[in-house]
Amino acid sequence: MSSAPPPSSADLARYLESRGELSKPWMLQLLRLTKLKESKDDLDPQEYLARLQEAHADLMRLGEFWKGREQEVFTGRYQPPELLEPLPGSADDR
Repeated sequence: MSSAPPPSSADLARYLESRGELSKPWMLQLLRLTKLKESKDDLDPQEYLARLQEAHADLMRLGEFWKGREQEVFTGRYQPPELLEPLPGSADDR
């Protein structure tokens, strides 16, 4: 049982765009790492390592962005919270 090859960065970008997910930072990081993997053979090993370390640092700066958003982040299914908070400064805000 062989698995399908991973999508190219262009295919991934089109897919993310079609789903409206290009604005999500973790999806942009996935696209960035895919592009980096594709260019690995064209880069000097030191340059590749530097770019990989930079991407890792940026990913770590996202922090635990997924806490409380596990459904959306890990399964792609968004479920709005049960309690909707009013916008700060709105008439409903106390």
